[in-house]
Amino acid sequence: MNKVVAIVGMAGSGKSTAAGFFEKSGYARIRFGDVTMDELMRRGLAVNEENESVVRETLRIEQGMDAYAKLNEPMISAASKKGNVVIDGLYSWQEYIYLKPKFPGLLLLTVYASPKTRYMRLSGRSVRPLSDEEANERDRAELENLNKGGPIAMSDFTIINEGALEDLQRSVSAFIRRLA
Repeated sequence: MNKVVAIVGMAGSGKSTAAGFFEKSGYARIRFGDVTMDELMRRGLAVNEENESVVRETLRIEQGMDAYAKLNEPMISAASKKGNVVIDGLYSWQEYIYLKPKFPGLLLLTVYASPKTRYMRLSGRSVRPLSDEEANERDRAELENLNKGGPIAMSDFTIINEGALEDLQRSVSAFIRRLA
């Protein structure tokens, strides 16, 4: 049976970077955040933290807290029939609850970095940088409004990402080898 791994963690922890290492190892990558970007484009909204937050929360109000799982399930299902899959950025507890029965072998991998480390990364990124205040507001919104804490708490595995990119790559590669 092919593997389905969902990467969870707070903004700036290194989820997408870790998912990229999975992709380089042959996993099909499903990025939940693409739903937000597609919706921003559909609505003609600028890509910025405020609009992204509104779209994330509005989609969940309109379609339920498991909206991103429902919208991405067909892609996950199709990809898992062909090979291993990594989900980049599962957010809510309800998304996990929705996907777990459909993909019984689903594993949650937390990529963890401290707020200090994450905020430094978020302020320095070239695309959609966030100030410390914006990063803190996003943390609060994701924990309080999107139920992000549940999947992190119930994670099957955790990788600490406080060091260099090479350290994360080694940790992810070791994890992937462990799954084989």
